[in-house]
Amino acid sequence: MRTPYILIVDDDDGHRTMLKTLISGWGYNIRVVSDGDEAVDAVGEEPFDLILMDIKMVRMSGIEALSKIQEVNPSIPVLIMTAFASVDTAVDAMKMGAYDYLTKPLDFEKLKITMKRAMEHVSLKQENMNLKESLGEDFNRNKILGKSEAIQKVLEVIAHSAPTEATILITGESGTGKELAAGAIHYNSHRKNGPFVKVNCGAITETLIESELFGHEKGSFTGAHKQKDGKFVQAQHGTIFLDEIGTMALNMQTKLLRVLEDRKVVRVGGDREIPLDVRIIAATNEKLEALVAENKFREDLYYRLNVVNVYLPPLREREGDIPILAEFFLQRAVNKNMKRIKGFSPEAMDRLVRYSWPGNIRELNNAVERAVILARGEYIEKDAIVTGGDYAEDAFFSEEKQADEFIMEPLKAFEKKAILKTLEVMKNNKSATAKKLGITRKTLHKKLKEYGFD
Repeated sequence: MRTPYILIVDDDDGHRTMLKTLISGWGYNIRVVSDGDEAVDAVGEEPFDLILMDIKMVRMSGIEALSKIQEVNPSIPVLIMTAFASVDTAVDAMKMGAYDYLTKPLDFEKLKITMKRAMEHVSLKQENMNLKESLGEDFNRNKILGKSEAIQKVLEVIAHSAPTEATILITGESGTGKELAAGAIHYNSHRKNGPFVKVNCGAITETLIESELFGHEKGSFTGAHKQKDGKFVQAQHGTIFLDEIGTMALNMQTKLLRVLEDRKVVRVGGDREIPLDVRIIAATNEKLEALVAENKFREDLYYRLNVVNVYLPPLREREGDIPILAEFFLQRAVNKNMKRIKGFSPEAMDRLVRYSWPGNIRELNNAVERAVILARGEYIEKDAIVTGGDYAEDAFFSEEKQADEFIMEPLKAFEKKAILKTLEVMKNNKSATAKKLGITRKTLHKKLKEYGFD
């Protein structure tokens, strides 16, 4: 069993040293840093199991560091240390996602118990997620909803390719359901009783992705205190799903190509080849052919991945599917939020059908759930359907307005306003903003850079 790796963040030299000595004595591996900015960098470099962080520091406060850490890796539990006078601030930190807070001077027994409980909570949560995935709970092919010709073609390709061993590339815009399609392929294959391991290549820093995919040997880099299997080995006799493959750096593409060709993997810092029995499914919302032309994606890797292509059409190309999906999301949101809602008014459904849904299924789901939460009567009315996040009261062309009275903003300006307002509503949490808008974090960062805000 791997020894938990703890990050201690405190700008008080004496307190930091005392904590390192104390917690090391409890059998944990420790890294210490002296400020919030160093903590954010450390989380991008190494896989920590828990962070113990002071709330008041000179360069970057614990609150600001917590927000940035959640963008890098929201799964790490963070315990906040605070003076009694700052308890209100610590409570705010918990609202932002901190696991718990402890007041100074620390009660060491309480610290020990809280640390253990936090790590057990995360471990149990991960086990539950793995169990759900292994049961195929969300990935039954029948849960890819729709009757349109476009989605029927998708289901036909899945039905024919799932029982084979072919490597599959799933393409389509953000929010079209690529992960759901990958799961449907796995759970309708001969490997359905094996693991289904998902990797979001766009969410892992370039310094960590090789270790994440291939594993590492003890001592191969700072923090590698024990041998670790990578995602490929974890997926033995099952399927590995490489999402956002277009974001992978060229040097990692070369290494991935070798794995695809040899069906063997070598841990970072090791030399022993581990044979693989793994099916590979990749997905991207990028135009890989364009990246190949720009020398940003290896042509040979592209053809290795694209043995069978599953193209997921955007919602605007799936005529007739929006009412089916909207009713499904409505019932799910009603049950989740314990509301008494019978359905959509004709005007509300008309609005749903007329909108182009640039964020696709994810945006439709968010819009329906928001409407359910805010609904006051038995039916969802037209005004409750809001798109593009919470930034506007009505993003639609009102039928009551005459064309000569309605002045549409330039698309770029409208897009910028939507992104910046949603970022404000989400309190600068980029991951939450991207999810709300139905785009990837990479796309969000690119847009913010264009606007001069990143």
